[in-house]
Formats: sequence, structure tokens, C-alpha cells
Amino acid sequence: MANNTYDAIVVGTGVSGGWAAKELTEKGLKTLVLDRGPMVKHGEYPTAMKAPWELPYADEPTQEDIRRHPVHTRPSFYGITQSTKHWFVDDLDNPYVETKPFDWFRGYHVGGRSLMWGRQSYRFSEMDLEANGKEGVGVDWPIRYADLAPWYDYVENFIGVSGSTEHLAQLPDGQFLPPMELNGVEKEFGGRIEDKFGRKLIIGRTANLSAPLKHDQSPQRGTCQYRNLCMRGCPFGGYFSSNSSTLPSAERTGNMTIVPNAIVYEMIHDNVKGKATGVRVLDAETGQHTEYFARVIFLCASTFGTTHILLNSTSSRFPNGFGNDSGELGHNIMDHLFGGGVTASVDGHEDRYYSGRRPNGFYIPRYRNVGGDKRSYLRGFGYQGGASRRSWARLVDQPLLGDELKRAAEEPGPWQISMSGFGEMLPSHGNFVTLDHQRKDKYGLPVLNFNVAHGDNELQMRKEILSDAAEMMTAAGYRDVRTYQVEANVGAAIHEMGTARMGRDPKTSVLNGWNQMHACKNVFVTDGSCMASSACQNPSLTYMALTARAASHAVEELKRGNI
Repeated sequence: MANNTYDAIVVGTGVSGGWAAKELTEKGLKTLVLDRGPMVKHGEYPTAMKAPWELPYADEPTQEDIRRHPVHTRPSFYGITQSTKHWFVDDLDNPYVETKPFDWFRGYHVGGRSLMWGRQSYRFSEMDLEANGKEGVGVDWPIRYADLAPWYDYVENFIGVSGSTEHLAQLPDGQFLPPMELNGVEKEFGGRIEDKFGRKLIIGRTANLSAPLKHDQSPQRGTCQYRNLCMRGCPFGGYFSSNSSTLPSAERTGNMTIVPNAIVYEMIHDNVKGKATGVRVLDAETGQHTEYFARVIFLCASTFGTTHILLNSTSSRFPNGFGNDSGELGHNIMDHLFGGGVTASVDGHEDRYYSGRRPNGFYIPRYRNVGGDKRSYLRGFGYQGGASRRSWARLVDQPLLGDELKRAAEEPGPWQISMSGFGEMLPSHGNFVTLDHQRKDKYGLPVLNFNVAHGDNELQMRKEILSDAAEMMTAAGYRDVRTYQVEANVGAAIHEMGTARMGRDPKTSVLNGWNQMHACKNVFVTDGSCMASSACQNPSLTYMALTARAASHAVEELKRGNI
């Protein structure tokens, strides 16, 4: 036991786990970091530098890839390829049950989905944090924007977020590196929708380094090379990942012990002390069981990874799952409304092109139910999109051969523009996940069973996402305006959250305003499961800010002897 005892344990190494590791180790805590997948160190990205002709099968999935990844090859996902498939779990070895369809996209390795995320980094606003309380939906957030603002500053300065200052109440500005540039068509579209509708179009706020960081704590990171191959892993450190940023910082302290292939499956609770004393771990390679102990535990295993651990940790004190006095553990699942948008053709601008492969697009911030705008549904949505010239691929079905084909391929194609909506999903106790003890994964652990669906509010919003998008494109003067709706279940936006929500009342929430368990003060949950509402912005930046804030509080509470 003495050899397996630390000051702190962090479970998971994604955006939240990496931040917990960095903050706790830098504050002097001997910290054990556990991840269920294999080790990946910064720069050890197997396909990062491969040219297209070096990838087998034209970088397309094989029939065996499709057979082993039935979830990750669904229409709603951007796809398994030869250059990225090693980041995604084998769905056959890691199954789950869908009482109602749910798209669960996972990556089990050190760094988690911080290696594959879209990097869009937006703050939640006061409007977002007040909405539940004002509208009587779910539970009121126990914090407000003023509580998070300094932690947003702290995180943005460290990871590097490029963006433009816009002075929008619904989308607070941050500590930005220089914004990437919109191309000519995007600028034209933005000007036209602002003139006709009073809506803003801005460059995306992305955790790619458009310029050097403003600090010297990440010497391993360089600026973005505009390759747009981010999902392969970036050996330049051009975008934020745990591997390139927070974990190296934690390692440099000498206070981190990291153990890969360590599947945490159960919490250990001392009924006499009323505290968690550690975790039980299954070695993914050997099957060996080990117990580790610590004074404070941070669960950052991703929303459903953390939920699985807590639901699987039953005892006389917690018969319905660890910390589940409220009965809300596993409930209130949210994800962003996703998969609907519009495409159009743009005439003109044939004399214009762009340089590099910008790993970012434009963003149209929420404008519904803002100010004097009132809709029949609650909350709102934003759009993410981009304009580009069609590539040589447009010629694959054209009757061209030889020199004629080559000459045609030398010229860039016509301009096109597209955008898709991201809408807020309301929390509901009726959207939940449970453990199915009748079905096991390859490790003999029970699997999760999802029972989640969009409600009337989301279905109303989806219609307006499509109609507004078409209206804006048409009003801008573009042609061949076409709406689309991809077959996308809840989960498809890969922004799952809400299963161990924060709140003021222990009777209706799992965590307090410091991400502490109401029922067990030395356990903190700072991944997506802590969220009380989803807003319509990408949530990862908020997870990071909450984690840094919670880690600071945890260390102070340890010093005071309160946990």
C-alpha cells in the first residue's frame, strides 16, 4: 500500500485530465496519472508526416476496418481513415447497448481525444450560466461568468487560442493570439448577412498557434504549419493537446507518475472516514488488478468513462453508484444538436485563391433568443463553416482523359461555401445511461446502455437551423442553395456532457460549485459529466477552465485539512 500511495490521483489524460495533472503537480502534489490506453508521447504520431502516396488504400477504410468500427464509420462521423484509425477504439472489443440510438466516438490512449478534437475554443457567457435558473430547466449553475473568467484567461494564455475581439455579450472575448484570416468569399458572406440580418460572422476561435505563445513554459511547441492534418497528431505542437502541452509541463515537475493501460473500474471508499481512499485498476495488457491510494482524486475519464466508474462503484454507503445520493448520476445527458446545414455555389472570385490549409473555419455566433429576439423554443445555435475552391476531385466523374484531364486539374475549381449548425440541447432526467451487467466488454466489465433522444425543443430548433441557413445563403446571392441533414443521433457532435452535474443542492446534483462531490469531498469531477447545461458553444475550453479552478481549490482545501 505504501508503494501505491500518492497525494493525488488523476484518472484520464484528455483535455481535463492533462490540466488536472499539470495543476496538481505544479502545486507540489505527488500525482499518479492513470489512463486506460497505451502511452503516446508528444511527437510519437505514426502517420503525422506521411505523404498521401505513403498511406495504403488511398487513406480509405478497408472492409475489415468498417467491420471492427461499426460506430466510428456511421454517417455522422468524419471517418476512420488509414491515417487516423489507430486513435479510435475497436467497437467490437468495446461495445455498448443502445436502447435508443447513440453515437459514441472514443479514443483510448494517453492524450485521449485531445489529439483528435476540433480545437474550437469558446467561452460560455453569463447568459448561458443563468439560463437554467431563469427558465426553470434542470438545475441552476452554482457558478457565474465572474467565477470562470479568470480561469478562462489562465487557460487561454497557456494553451494559445487564436481569435478576434468582437464585444459580443453571448460570446465573451478572450486572451487571443492573432486571428487567422477569413478568405474573400467568407468576408463577402459575413458582410452580406450583417447588412441584411445584423448577424456576425467571425473567424473561428481555435487552439492552434497563429503566433508564438506569450510564455516560455512550452518550449516543445511551435506555431501552426497550416497543414490541416491535426487529427493525425502534430509533431510541431501547433495545436493544444495534453501530449504537447499540459503533460510535458506536469512531467517537468518531477511530481507525476503516469501509468498507461490502466483501466480504473472502481472507487474505494472508507465508510468510517467518509472519504474516497483510492481506485481499483485493471491492467489492460496483463489483466492484473491493482489498488492505488491518494488523499484527493480527480475523475477526468471523459463523460461516460467517469460515469462508468461511478456507476460501477457500489457499496453499502453508495448502493446506486458512487456519490449518487441525488439519483442524478448517469442522467441529464446532453450533446449538441448536429448534422444539419447548407451548401451553396458562389459565382465570381475566380481570380482569388488562398495560401496554406487553414485548420479552422468561420463561426456565426448565436443570435436566437438574444436581446429582443424571442422564439417558440428555448436557447439557440451557432454555425461553423467555410468557403473554398473545389479541388481536382470534382473531375472524377467528368468525361476527360489525358492532357485534357491534366490541364483541367491544374486549375482550381469554382467556389463553394457550406456551414452546419450546433444547437443547444436541454438537460432532462429522462436522458440517461445505465450499466448493463448482462453484457461485458473484452475485459469482463459491464457495458453502458444509452437511453437518450432529442426532445421537442431540439426538434423545433433543428428546423430553424436549416431554414435560417438557407435564408442567409439565398440572401447573400449564392446559387444551388441546398440544405442537408446527416443521420446523426445524440452523441454525434462528440460534446457529450451532464451525467454528474454541478448544482447547489445535494438532493438534485452530484457536484458542488467547485466540482467537488457533495457526498465525498475529496473527489472532484471536471470532465464533461460536470456540466449543468450545454450552451451551443464547443465546451472543451470550459472543461479546462473548470479543471484548473477545481485543482486550485482542492490544493487549498488539502492545506486547510478540509479534505
